[in-house]
Amino acid sequence: MQIDLEKKYSELKCFFEPEGVAVIGASRRTEKLGYQVLKNLIDGGSFTLPHLKGFSGKIFPVNPKADEILGLRCYHSVKDIPERVDLAIICIPAKLVPQAVKDCAEKGVKGINIISAGFAEAGEEGKRLQDEFLKIAKEAGIRIVGPNCLGTLYTPTHLNASFGGFLPLPGEVAFISQSGALMDSVIDWAVKEGYGFSAMISYGNKSDLDAPDFIAWAAKDPYTRAITLYIEGFNDGRYFLEVARRVSSIKPIIAFKAGKTSAGTKAVGSHTGSLAGSYQVYKGAFRQSGVIMADTLTQMFDLAKALAHQPPPEGNRVAIVTNGGGNGVMCADFCEELGIQLPSPPSELIEKLDRTGKMHPAWSRSNPLDIIGDAGPERYEVALEAVMSCDVYDGVIVIQTLQTPTRPMEDAKIVVEMHRKYKKPVIAAFVGGKITEPSVKYLEEHGIPNYNDMDRAAKAMWALMEYGKYLKRRGLHEKGTNLN
Repeated sequence: MQIDLEKKYSELKCFFEPEGVAVIGASRRTEKLGYQVLKNLIDGGSFTLPHLKGFSGKIFPVNPKADEILGLRCYHSVKDIPERVDLAIICIPAKLVPQAVKDCAEKGVKGINIISAGFAEAGEEGKRLQDEFLKIAKEAGIRIVGPNCLGTLYTPTHLNASFGGFLPLPGEVAFISQSGALMDSVIDWAVKEGYGFSAMISYGNKSDLDAPDFIAWAAKDPYTRAITLYIEGFNDGRYFLEVARRVSSIKPIIAFKAGKTSAGTKAVGSHTGSLAGSYQVYKGAFRQSGVIMADTLTQMFDLAKALAHQPPPEGNRVAIVTNGGGNGVMCADFCEELGIQLPSPPSELIEKLDRTGKMHPAWSRSNPLDIIGDAGPERYEVALEAVMSCDVYDGVIVIQTLQTPTRPMEDAKIVVEMHRKYKKPVIAAFVGGKITEPSVKYLEEHGIPNYNDMDRAAKAMWALMEYGKYLKRRGLHEKGTNLN
């Protein structure tokens, strides 16, 4: 099976960069989904947050019982709209959806988000309705997201084509989720944590478009550098493998698979009508196609943050530089458990550092390089310069604990400078809270992922190594898009 990524990107562009969007089922009643979806398009969200902006394209409410909603002219049918409509969002009762899709076909709509529920996940009658609107859509060449989904969000165009509460912050990670409710919660969490997304896609029952289709789209999206995926099951496992294998050689894919246990597998069937399949089979398929598997949602986003901004290392040899011995020991334990090698510094590196006159007499002279708690920016600079210029090390985990002599912002600037100079992957663990916060923000604004726990930092470095190994197996390491 040959996947044309450019064609798929062009085909699905209507869901992210439409010229005109129609809301079929727009409502004047604030508790209705049709009101919330329309307000999200106009304002970027139903809540007030500083980063929100409304969609800059044209918005057309559709409701035969209204002439105006939220200050916009309302149309009785999508067919009555005199201008171009690329995307329609349907939020009306399930029994009315086939006729709405037929109207969209006559109008020439390219894509439809069906927010409405009550289809294959609800029994035989729902499946009949789903088959009916799908037949109409396929004959007209319309692509469908859903039904029973949250919708699509795309921060570059400020498009909130969903009933999610608000757009996330802009970022370079795409999140593709079979669960809409989960995605809604992730948006709220992400804004609190300052975690940005390029796109968020909830595809629900996947009656037409499935996760692999959006993975293929994300491969060519210029605003996406890493792809995250929450899945319960696939319609076509072979198609997923082909797409994932092709895309993972261009951009990293990190997945969290639900339905690991018998209870979870049963719940999947009642949630979206999917067949969850064997968890072990999925693990093998993911490995074969270059997808990195996460154990939790938090871990998935942790790994994506590293993979979106750091290059894969040449090997698995890491130096740990720390001003706190305990944190260095913990990090070393986690690294060893993950198969990350921690080579001792060669004698010439030790001698080089001793000659600088910047190191404390009691510095560890081993790996982790404990540069002692009174370390200032100059000591971080000489230590990082030494290990990053050394061929023994493929990457660095740099730890900072907040102590009285610590100057977090100056340390952060040195980390960024050393990364720019040597291009090796750097994972930061500036551990702390309020005082450390500005330096962490500076690191992440400059592409250095930071983690507050040693296990998370080690796992992020492991993910970079796994991705590098996959690219090497494919003979593609030098072509990886994240190589700086």
